[in-house]
Amino acid sequence: MAMDNKREDYVFGLDIGTRSIVGTVGYRTGTDRFVVVAQESLEHKTRAVIDGQIHDITTVAAEIKTVKKRLEKTIGQQLKHVSIAAAGRVLKTKTVKAEHELPTETRVTKEHIHSLDSIAVEKAYELIRKENYQKDQSFYCVGYSPVKYYLNGYPMEMIEKHMASTIGVEMIATFLPDEVVDGLYQAVEEAGLQVASLTLEPIAAINVAIPERFRLLNIALVDVGAGTSDISVVNGGSVIAYGMMPLAGDEITEAIAKKYLTDFETAEKAKKEADRKKVVTIKDIMGEVIKVPQEDIHRVAEEALDPIVSNVAQKIIELNGDSPVSAVFVVGGGGKMPGFTQKLAEELNLPENRVAIRGAEVLQQIDFSATNVKKDSTLVTPIGICLEYYEQKSSFIYVNVNGARVKIYDNGKATVLDACIHAGFSQDSLFPSRGAGVHYRINGEAKEAKGYLGEPAEVTINGKETSLNELVKEEDDVEIKPASKGEAARLTVGRIKECQHKIKIHWFGEELEYPVKAYVNGKKCDNDYVIREGDQIAIDETCKIEELFDYTGMEKREDIVLNGERTSLTKRVAEGDEITAVPVVKKTSGQSQKAAEGNKKPDAIRDMVKQIQKENEQPAEDPLLAAPKPLPSWAADLPFMTKNHSTEQPAAPIPAAVPEEVAPVSAPAAFEPAAFAAAQPKRIKVEINGTPTLLPEKDRPIFVDLFDVYPIDLTKPGGKRMVSRLNGIDVIDFTMPLHEGDRVDLYWEK
Repeated sequence: MAMDNKREDYVFGLDIGTRSIVGTVGYRTGTDRFVVVAQESLEHKTRAVIDGQIHDITTVAAEIKTVKKRLEKTIGQQLKHVSIAAAGRVLKTKTVKAEHELPTETRVTKEHIHSLDSIAVEKAYELIRKENYQKDQSFYCVGYSPVKYYLNGYPMEMIEKHMASTIGVEMIATFLPDEVVDGLYQAVEEAGLQVASLTLEPIAAINVAIPERFRLLNIALVDVGAGTSDISVVNGGSVIAYGMMPLAGDEITEAIAKKYLTDFETAEKAKKEADRKKVVTIKDIMGEVIKVPQEDIHRVAEEALDPIVSNVAQKIIELNGDSPVSAVFVVGGGGKMPGFTQKLAEELNLPENRVAIRGAEVLQQIDFSATNVKKDSTLVTPIGICLEYYEQKSSFIYVNVNGARVKIYDNGKATVLDACIHAGFSQDSLFPSRGAGVHYRINGEAKEAKGYLGEPAEVTINGKETSLNELVKEEDDVEIKPASKGEAARLTVGRIKECQHKIKIHWFGEELEYPVKAYVNGKKCDNDYVIREGDQIAIDETCKIEELFDYTGMEKREDIVLNGERTSLTKRVAEGDEITAVPVVKKTSGQSQKAAEGNKKPDAIRDMVKQIQKENEQPAEDPLLAAPKPLPSWAADLPFMTKNHSTEQPAAPIPAAVPEEVAPVSAPAAFEPAAFAAAQPKRIKVEINGTPTLLPEKDRPIFVDLFDVYPIDLTKPGGKRMVSRLNGIDVIDFTMPLHEGDRVDLYWEK
């Protein structure tokens, strides 16, 4: 009888099994309940499907049409779209890890995750292609499940909206050959239906039998049908493995057929009758009718069951990383075979209550308005196929990629990236990659300079610029200019952090910073040297004292002290060392040395004093009496008072007092004659444009002496005028004397 309440939201699911076809129609209510309004099943009259794969497309199409008409009669409306599931012994499963490096630290979006998933699927697809390149087979990804995501290398359940520089995923991807999927589509289309979604039978079953809240446990699900046993394993909150085996209920049927020399259909009938009759009648191919006791049929079935159970147990252990699971759920008609769960528990070394058939108890979220449906384990996969419709709408579409026609699996989320992968583009051609890095060592420690990131792929759909994550539709024209590889790393010595270090030395009362020296492969190099692969870099954090004189531009001197001890210019210094000058006393040859050694003989002291008096009789060289320094023609109006340079002006008299008593040379403070003090050279420190600067030794330093130590170019103008101020006052005479602590402004005004 047809139903009166027609609906637009009916979902039609079709489970095309090895022994039968089961059609289910229902609809979702709320977010977690499903109502079954009709269900029909039809056994194959011939072996049109073997081990889950359609062999006779015409026969299967006719059977689908029959089931469809029965359901249409029940619900009172036409069915146009159907959800299906693929099975078969040719399923290929790959577990891969993929990582995607973001250009900068970025907040992860759904688009980033989709790109990452696609990279993982492409990586798995590449492995499948390499394994089957000699067979010339095309494979399609019909399902994938992320096992675990990674954020900057650390496992994380959800990475969306987190900040990351790298994201990764461990992925299970499943593939079927083109001919398997194409056979399913052809049979459905010949029955007057269009595919609304495609999934795998183990995925459909596990979504019903093992809800999310149970997936933290290490559980296996075995869906035992007639032709195949589908296996799924969950652990840690995720599906970690899928597997299929072409061993199931048909193995027992074939064993009975061989034992009693009869055809497959007769043996299947005898197998079922043995569950309720004590004696079964079988007609063999010779035409003879034989009576077989129930226990004989069970004995044959048990002998055939042993290898099935053994292989299923081994497959479970293999999929679980070579270790037994904690429990096993069994669904499907084949799982009802007597002794199946007990033998499987024994093979897995589990208690019998840890291996159980799951039926009505896993269908708590399913309501049945159809009265002819019994809740048991055979309904798990058919209903799971219907529920997968809400997770994905999928079919195959054709798009053109750079002029080539490409067929891709459309799950409602097919993107340019998916199309490019099926068109044969590699990951390197779709995503920019870094150029070659450079590996080197600094003081024995291994280092790497990464190459530069290349340019991303340029993508258009129907002439409009877009991205790899853009969704594609039937007959879209996609043009892609592949991504490029970046330039190799180019690192100079000057850019290496360790080579930018400066050692700090106490230098004549000031703190001096001196750059370290770098040696590459034993040879000194400058900051512009480009690092090459395998270079060995050594950093020298010492220097000779004479190098510090060259670095500061100071005149070299021998009277130096390193950390309180007299030393030479060739002595090496390091971080924190202190260099000062020896207190200087004007010495005569031989005699002053004797005085320094404590010689107090009167004759020696008198000779030394006479020598000082002789020197004081000669006026010290006065810069005011020297000829002025030559200046360029443009500097004629600079503030020099030339009258101060006249040689006709008499020199200032110098007193020539001699002390009555002279202390030993070891105490320089005892020498106080005015003439000796006037002739003693000295160094003063001034501040030029805010920078403390130590001037060279000179008796009477003047303003013009600044040009010897401060880098200002006087050979050509560097601005409108040169500003020169001393202690905030404009300099009107470059012969103005300088004193300790003077503040000088000296620069070109722009």
